[in-house]
Amino acid sequence: MLVDQVGLNHLTWIRSVWLDGRDVLADVLDRFGDELAEEIALPRHLLDDLGAIPSYYLRYFYAERAVIEKQRQEQPRAAVVAEIEQGLLELYRDPSVDTKPELLEQRGGAFYSEAATQLLAALFSDSGETLVVDTRNGDTLAGLAADDVVELPARVGVSGATPLPQRPLAPELLGLVQHVAAYERIAAQAARCGDNELARMALMTNPLVREYALAGELLGQLRDV
Repeated sequence: MLVDQVGLNHLTWIRSVWLDGRDVLADVLDRFGDELAEEIALPRHLLDDLGAIPSYYLRYFYAERAVIEKQRQEQPRAAVVAEIEQGLLELYRDPSVDTKPELLEQRGGAFYSEAATQLLAALFSDSGETLVVDTRNGDTLAGLAADDVVELPARVGVSGATPLPQRPLAPELLGLVQHVAAYERIAAQAARCGDNELARMALMTNPLVREYALAGELLGQLRDV
């Protein structure tokens, strides 16, 4: 089975699921759509409208107000993760710890270790296995720059990752991808140059910030960290 998961890091959609040479995404949505929607905390009808399965992180864009309201009532995820990681570091100070701490289950990033192992195995064995990876776009996704980093299926071997050909993203997907890719590019330039005005511009380009005053406020808080 091959999953056609395409977009940017933490900003992807599953556009097709190939099984025995046939795209069975419609069957997946028909049988498991409700459970998938619940897992990513988005309305089932959204999946049907998109004809794709968004990654969990798309809820920050598709349900921004609901996410913000929830964050106002609960401890921010960043603070929760910081506490978990501090606890993990304390556990790892003990050289006798030789099993996976239960606390690690709360950290998130499930199955990353398996993905990393698969990637290393493909790189060293030159297997040419198809894996979903982050890699240079080149001319794979139309509408993005050649040096944008995209996330998509690629054949992996000793020479690296070779992206599989992709059909163009639908306008409703491409628009958001271009928006976020522009933010990433300007943010990288700002970090390289140490330019506060570029940093503000990057935040204004981010779809979750946008506003000039808010970008300035966030930039001030980031500088104070």
